[in-house]
Amino acid sequence: MRTITLGIVWVFLCPSVDAMSLKGQNVDQQEEKAEVREETLPKRVKRGWMWNQFSVMEEYTGTDYQYIGRLQSDKDPDNGSVKYVLSGEGAGTIFVIDESKGFLHATLRLDREEKAFYKLKATVVNKQTGLQLEPETEFIIKLQDMNDNEPQFSQEVYTASIPERSDVGTPVIQVTATDADDSMYGIGAKLVYSISRGHPYFSVDPTTGVIRTALGPKDMDRETKEHYQVVIEAKDMAGQRGGLTGTTVVNISLTDVNDNPPVFTQSVYQLSVPESAMFGTVVGSVQATDRDIGRNAEMSFSITSGDSMGIFDISTDKNTQNGVITVKKPLDYEKKSSYTIEIQVRNSQKDHVFMLRDSKDMATVQIRVEDVDEPPLFSKAHYLMEVKEDAPISTAVGSVSATDPDQVRRVITYSIDRRTDMDHVFSIHPGNGSVFLLKHLDREQKAWHNFSVIAKEFRHPHQSSHTLVYVRLLDINDNAPTFATDYETFVCERTKVGQLIQTIRAVDADAPSAGHSFYFSLAPDEANTSNFTIRDNADNTAGILTRRSSYSRFQQSVHLVPVVITDGDYPIQSSTSTLTVRVCACDHKGNMELCNVEAMSDSPGIITGALVSVLLCLLILLIVVIFFTTLKRRRKQEPLIDSKEDVRDNVVSYNDEGGGEEDTQAFDIGALYHPAPALEESVKQRRDIIPYDTLLYPSNLNNEDVWEFINQKVLENDCNPTGPPYDSLATYAYEGCGSVVESLSSLGSALSETEQEYHYLHEWGPRFRKLADMYGAADNDFS
Repeated sequence: MRTITLGIVWVFLCPSVDAMSLKGQNVDQQEEKAEVREETLPKRVKRGWMWNQFSVMEEYTGTDYQYIGRLQSDKDPDNGSVKYVLSGEGAGTIFVIDESKGFLHATLRLDREEKAFYKLKATVVNKQTGLQLEPETEFIIKLQDMNDNEPQFSQEVYTASIPERSDVGTPVIQVTATDADDSMYGIGAKLVYSISRGHPYFSVDPTTGVIRTALGPKDMDRETKEHYQVVIEAKDMAGQRGGLTGTTVVNISLTDVNDNPPVFTQSVYQLSVPESAMFGTVVGSVQATDRDIGRNAEMSFSITSGDSMGIFDISTDKNTQNGVITVKKPLDYEKKSSYTIEIQVRNSQKDHVFMLRDSKDMATVQIRVEDVDEPPLFSKAHYLMEVKEDAPISTAVGSVSATDPDQVRRVITYSIDRRTDMDHVFSIHPGNGSVFLLKHLDREQKAWHNFSVIAKEFRHPHQSSHTLVYVRLLDINDNAPTFATDYETFVCERTKVGQLIQTIRAVDADAPSAGHSFYFSLAPDEANTSNFTIRDNADNTAGILTRRSSYSRFQQSVHLVPVVITDGDYPIQSSTSTLTVRVCACDHKGNMELCNVEAMSDSPGIITGALVSVLLCLLILLIVVIFFTTLKRRRKQEPLIDSKEDVRDNVVSYNDEGGGEEDTQAFDIGALYHPAPALEESVKQRRDIIPYDTLLYPSNLNNEDVWEFINQKVLENDCNPTGPPYDSLATYAYEGCGSVVESLSSLGSALSETEQEYHYLHEWGPRFRKLADMYGAADNDFS
């Protein structure tokens, strides 16, 4: 019989004290009372607390409430006057208590893995007064574990790898499983690992879960089997019967090591290449295989022997790992039509642990050279020829030579690419390749001539090749030396004999092989009479020296010294150059102070420039004068009307007032009354206008003579070919008839001394509004 008692002991200074005893019983067991001994003590001792845990089985499946135990107090007279009160975790829901008897039950099915224990509190109160008879005390209800959880691995699937050819017992990976059951209670949570799939390659440690290799290096070969799936079991209850089991899957892969050498797929390879293949042309490829992968399968090819050492080359294609054979040197079918080479292949990454010997493979490659129709081949890559610059036309400069490299040996013809010799300086013989001159040469103008020669097969002109020809012109002494520059110096009026006043140098367009040698001297006719002398320095320079101690710039301000310069080559060339020496006034140190104007401008170059400038200025001045004269003549035209005063009417002035009707000498007034005879004397009509026989003015009987006079004058002007073309002649002398405003002329206004009134202009309508505003405003302003 199992009894769990929660006891509270009180000790007083009394003869005897009953202690409260709390007892618990199981459902199938009877109650048992605990006896408390009474001891008489000489003094009062503070009460102590003592209590035990209650326990209950998890996963209870019965239909009734599960009995846990009983709480009992010595304050309970067992007559129903007290009440047991329960509080804490799950009180009233999970756990209930009989208020009168103190029996404790669990109402629900409990799971230790969810909650392992519960903390509760209990007390005793009087039902009638509600007073607490015992202080509240705490106790624990612990759930007893049962094996109801299977082991669980941390991962459903594990992934691991190990190098191939590993030794026996090499660790691969560790798997771990856990059990939710109580490891402190029994063996329900004690796990044991085992392997259910993966024999005989792997094993597992039953305690730690470490997976290891179970076979040797020869059996763990990636090239034979690369992937393995291993199933590991974890069983609780130390692996005994009745325990629960959990499983997991471990995928194990073998990683590659370089344990296999490369091998050629063929022992003999046959390739072909045309003889025209250039450097780097691919001849073909050879293939080798390696059972390894990745970097362990990288291969390196090389040529070890054969009759084509240096003719071909082999390299590795990084993408396909094939050996690529290429042309390294030019091929010639006529010289050698086939080649045989030995090649080898080996791993680029060597692993001496697994490959103890230098693993390699050998193969033979036979290369056949194919014949092609090749263009002519020149004997040289380029040709250098030399010819003297004075060589006559048709002189042979040199020759080029080309042959057909094919076995047929076709005839070759030569020509010059005229794009490189556009001046047609050279020609070439089409049969033998000899180069000739077509024009005269001058080295000083062009020292080198370069052109291209084309060689073609006679019956196959599309087969052609080019070569460059460089022609160097050899110099002959055909140019005389001259001054290096236009020398001009001065000499002081007071000097001394033998004074150096200028050092001169010479240049020559020729280029002798031994270098230039110049000789300087005075002209023969000046050798004895010249005021200066020359000293040859023997280094292609000369010095000009004075022969006198004094010179006068007033007597002769400029001296011209002719210098003869002769070269030392054959045939000898010489020239005479003139040195200009000005006579100037100098200070005591020989520095020039003053020279004559004539001397300063006596140089031929200066005179020529000055004359050109003067003539240019005169020409510009003459053009300006002609331009303004022409413009003035065009503007100077006498107008038909001389506007000496501001006259509103167009009055023609003839500058001849006459003497009126009595003046019969100046003007015949009778012409106004008899205009007909005057009309008969009309001269030849003008061509620039169409004459009118009559004016289109209406006739006025009162002014008939005046009208005919004006008509005659207009006709005379229209028919006068010598008069100015003033076609816009207008006159207001004849107003016509029927005007409502009468005469508007101001010619008769001077006869009246009365002030003019212009208010009537406002009555003439809108056409005269502007005129009315002008004259009306004038009257108001001056009044």
